[in-house]
Amino acid sequence: MLKIKPQIAVLLATFNGEDYLKEQLNSLQNQLGIEVFILASDDCSLDLTPQLLNEALAVDSRITLLPSQKLGSAAANFFRLLRDADLTDVDYVALSDQDDIWLPYKLSHAIQVIATNNLDAYSSNVMAFWPNDKQKLINKAQPQRQWDYMFESAGPGCTFVLTQKLALDLQHFLITHQQKCQHIVLHDWFIYAFARSRGFNWLIDDESHMLYRQHAGNVVGANVGVKAKLARWQKMREGWLMKQALLIADILGYNDAWPIQKLKRYDFIDRLALIANVNKLRRRWRDRIALALFLLLPFKK
Repeated sequence: MLKIKPQIAVLLATFNGEDYLKEQLNSLQNQLGIEVFILASDDCSLDLTPQLLNEALAVDSRITLLPSQKLGSAAANFFRLLRDADLTDVDYVALSDQDDIWLPYKLSHAIQVIATNNLDAYSSNVMAFWPNDKQKLINKAQPQRQWDYMFESAGPGCTFVLTQKLALDLQHFLITHQQKCQHIVLHDWFIYAFARSRGFNWLIDDESHMLYRQHAGNVVGANVGVKAKLARWQKMREGWLMKQALLIADILGYNDAWPIQKLKRYDFIDRLALIANVNKLRRRWRDRIALALFLLLPFKK
């Protein structure tokens, strides 16, 4: 008997992506070793993105386009895709930005890693690239820590591949808690926290099978260079990281976890306790140092 190829739903969020969308769609359509079905949601783009999507679906039955809806953020767009996708006949679910380039074996490699390691979810390193042809590997594959999911994502959401079981559990949660989730800023961090807090097995691969485009319109980007790092530090000083951590913990129901209790009270002793356990909070050593330095200072809650 012929082996049936795995069925993967790729959830594509778009907004004003006319410059790069065609190239990304081509890389999605040309994935090898799997059957790919693309579900796109456009956030009321003001450029030619809707026209490009309609042209693509007119010639490729694997593409479905949800009615355009004003959502206001990438997180809201991906949550809408996850809520509305029909996942009954797919084996896996992947998330896609509009401006990257996926190498031909990106999805089949992810599925092989999932099957070999009996995983529920996969993410990976990415190769960032810039208009001047500069490239840099963004390493997210440091060993996972006990509480890292409370403070960071498992890498860019465009590398995420979820099993149907995890995707259906996440879908049910997002439908049931739609109102609560509307203030989440980073969908990738939220999805990682959802999975880890519920005991799903997640692996961060040290290989990269995609080109992660860097440009002025990136929502987050690769955090490369002094300017990008200073911008992240300023957001931390304004309390953004801690507020998101507390919000995600509240929505996902792990408010009683030791790090979250310390964050909620956040007096000097609590900050010292978090610093003493910073190796359990972030994966990368320099991120642990940055978090420890941040925790030395109070912030306006």
